[in-house]
Amino acid sequence: MKKDRLVSCPTCKKSVAWNDSFPFKPFCSERCKLIDLGEWASESHAIPGAPVQPEDETKFDY
Repeated sequence: MKKDRLVSCPTCKKSVAWNDSFPFKPFCSERCKLIDLGEWASESHAIPGAPVQPEDETKFDY
């Protein structure tokens, strides 16, 4: 019998089996998934890199 792979929930670190029993994987619950989404939305999480400056919108014809 094949054992399910265990991963840690990125939010609370609880072990989660990587199977269809956990529809919110890699999160353990919808709550942890929404907490993580909120942290990205508030920019608490960010991917490192140089800031990107928006292009001047007057260059484009609409």
